[in-house]
Amino acid sequence: MNRTSEAFDSGSLCLPDRRTDFADVAWSKHATFDGVELKHLVTGKDTDGQFSYHFVRIAPGKEIGMHTHPSQWETHEIIRGTGSCINDGVRLAYAPGTISIFPCGIAHSVHAGEEGLLLFAKFIPALC
Repeated sequence: MNRTSEAFDSGSLCLPDRRTDFADVAWSKHATFDGVELKHLVTGKDTDGQFSYHFVRIAPGKEIGMHTHPSQWETHEIIRGTGSCINDGVRLAYAPGTISIFPCGIAHSVHAGEEGLLLFAKFIPALC
């Protein structure tokens, strides 16, 4: 594990009116994709629907299958692990420090390698 990854494991969301330790936010299972869990750090309730911000953890060898978000831009920032994504038909390698951007309506998927993946996903406007 790298130092950046460890920092996020014990990190926090700091806002003028509150602080939320990441460790206090529960992981929830993805409704569709097996082996995928999310921590909803910032939701549309927090931002008046403008954006949302999530940790996404994908177990080794698992994937978020091909899908689109018709009305949201999405970004991925890879924190830990390796894998790949398909972004508009192009396979891109995922490793710590990689950022990928998906415009509205672009088909994409994410595949975790043998270490699994931990990433930040941001949605504009908010996904939830």
